[in-house]
Amino acid sequence: MQKLDMNRIALLGALSAVLFGCSLGVAAAEPAAAASRRVVRLNPEGGATAGGVTGWRGPEGGVALRGRALKTDGQGNATAVSGAAVRGPNGGRGARAGTTTVNADGSASHRSAMQAEGGRGSVSSEGSASRDASGNTTQSRTTSVTSAATGNSATTTSSYSKDTGRTRSTLCFDANGATVACPARP
Repeated sequence: MQKLDMNRIALLGALSAVLFGCSLGVAAAEPAAAASRRVVRLNPEGGATAGGVTGWRGPEGGVALRGRALKTDGQGNATAVSGAAVRGPNGGRGARAGTTTVNADGSASHRSAMQAEGGRGSVSSEGSASRDASGNTTQSRTTSVTSAATGNSATTTSSYSKDTGRTRSTLCFDANGATVACPARP
């Protein structure tokens, strides 16, 4: 239950930071501008809670916003969350988010995802990794790309565990979703 509460509080902190960043008015600022805000405070669990947000606007109209938060409990447990979003002056955009938890017993976990799209296509990726208290690790990630020109796409899935080692597979699809042979690498 404590892990869920720490994750929820850290996530709320990151979301608050992002909302604060949106209120900074970076998009309405001068042609090129940046703004940031950071907060650190002690929490009732005997640890600290910290958060920050930074926003930028480029001279050509691109904007970016990044936020992060960290919460510790004074017992050796910590959770960090972060997120970012960008929009380029030519319409490309992307976003990512992640959370990492480290426990006093040495175990840890991480989850993250990203998505981006532009004139040439789109990409998305999500994955996780974990380590138990004995140091055993597992990892998995799935990444998909789609061509804007053809509609063709590819999805790669990779994973790792000490029992199975590293595995990786890629499937390719045409614009209708039918499986096709993947093109050879140049």
